[in-house]
Amino acid sequence: MREADATTRKRLADALREAPATPSALADRFDLTPNAVVRHVEHVARSVEGNGERLLVAPPTCRDCGFDEFDDLLNLPSRCPACKSEAVSEPTFTVESG
Repeated sequence: MREADATTRKRLADALREAPATPSALADRFDLTPNAVVRHVEHVARSVEGNGERLLVAPPTCRDCGFDEFDDLLNLPSRCPACKSEAVSEPTFTVESG
């Protein structure tokens, strides 16, 4: 793991301790892509468990039909599996003390 990655992940974890955020919001804040944020957050989830914390994920939701039972919460779905709408909100991440 590169040092820059560790620094980015620590900064992401610190930001998620402060307030919940979506991948796009974090991407804008840290000059990353939303997909890169999701990959980093997967690692953050594992690292915070050792600190007695946990990553909480509010699932993506379809704005047309309300579907929110996506299989993979650490993902950026492009379409709703129920109604096929592309109006799907992003998941929201936060780190909470255990």
